[in-house]
Amino acid sequence: MLRCRAVSRHHSFLAPLYKKRVAARVISSALLYSTNAAKPSAPVTKVEKIIHDTIKATGPLSFAKYMQMCLSHPTEGYYMNPSHSVFGSRGDFTTSPEISQVFGELVAIWSLSQWMHFGQRKPIRLVELGPGRGTLMADILRTLSQFAAACSAVQGVHLVETSEAMRTLQKKTLELVDAPRKWHTQWYDSLNDFSVDKDTFTILIAHEFFDALPFHLIQRCDDGWREVLVSSGPDSTAKTILRADSFSPLSESPKILEATGPRFHRAIEPAPSAFSTLLGMSSKRFEKLPVGTQVEVSPSAFKVARRIGELLSSDLEKSRDVSGCALVVDYGGDKSFSNSFRAFKDHKIVDVFDRPGECDLTTNVDFAYLKEAISGLATTHGPIPQATFLERMGLSLRIETLKKAAKDEQHRADIERAAKRLVDRTGMGNQYQVLGITGTRQFEEELTAEQTWPFVQE
Repeated sequence: MLRCRAVSRHHSFLAPLYKKRVAARVISSALLYSTNAAKPSAPVTKVEKIIHDTIKATGPLSFAKYMQMCLSHPTEGYYMNPSHSVFGSRGDFTTSPEISQVFGELVAIWSLSQWMHFGQRKPIRLVELGPGRGTLMADILRTLSQFAAACSAVQGVHLVETSEAMRTLQKKTLELVDAPRKWHTQWYDSLNDFSVDKDTFTILIAHEFFDALPFHLIQRCDDGWREVLVSSGPDSTAKTILRADSFSPLSESPKILEATGPRFHRAIEPAPSAFSTLLGMSSKRFEKLPVGTQVEVSPSAFKVARRIGELLSSDLEKSRDVSGCALVVDYGGDKSFSNSFRAFKDHKIVDVFDRPGECDLTTNVDFAYLKEAISGLATTHGPIPQATFLERMGLSLRIETLKKAAKDEQHRADIERAAKRLVDRTGMGNQYQVLGITGTRQFEEELTAEQTWPFVQE
């Protein structure tokens, strides 16, 4: 069985606490596609029983409801049940902040540069959506603590997290960072719990957050948009499971893996509904798609992105007033996707109907959809590949500094290996995209290359 090896994180002048975290859905060039599709004879999970009973009582479910029940059921959901090995070597996925501390440092440097350009007179409000174990925020705080002005400006840390088990992990990670500075950390269930505050400079980070939000699958038919639903029982017309032909999550070329009989299958609604029609009309880009095309649409992602725009929206009466900035880092692209929904178990991709509640579920992020949501409220930059973002922000220079401070050759090799993994154009470096958001709408045409770096065209 293939195991994703987490490269040890490096100590430096920032003296970050070594934390080994496996906390999101990375697909590397070494990741294997599993042929372990769900079999009718497999034991029924608790979430699977709940879903089956729900379908029996009320009819087929939307993919959004299926995903929500699998991940966020109050007691049995993947993220809500503390017995699930989400993190560590026995977990299901790995993220950039766990591979190298430099990722968090460079995210912090970009945020700091935005504050220095546009909001230095304002206190800083740090916000992270879906913080995992808190590793990224810990690295950001350690980096900001090296700059006296920024350190004293940090007013508080605000984490959006619904899982009590995850909140406990985050608290432990951040305690050692918070202790010397006495930064106040608060947790929220929703970004809607935040109030718009024009007197603070909000720095918001969403790293591998949008990919886990529920989505609806719609299909364009001759008579309009219909929703594709999840129904119970094996599909007699579908004897195979289709998967992407490439290891990249961005590929949509189908490849037959094996015959299977899962307990759930896809079923299209008999006629367009008001809701599916509304989803099909939610982006002008969808109007150009031919009949037969399926599209993954996330109203939840649209709402969150819109709220981010509202939080960063500047006071139009003050021409140079800027309320904050944000970074969204996720895999996806500046386009819609039709077949990116996938499940992860033990570092492998498995069938999306395999072991509901015990696998991580994810989709590619339609960054163009996020930008449409933010339009009119804030300025968006990118997205650009993670490799481009990190390289332009000074990854090479930082890595060389860390290598010089390394205690031995093995440590230097680990540092180099981790850096290469972050910017590997055949893996994480290209699969992950970075979107910048700034509250500079009122004078975005006047922004300089220095102010928009690294989101510049070469």
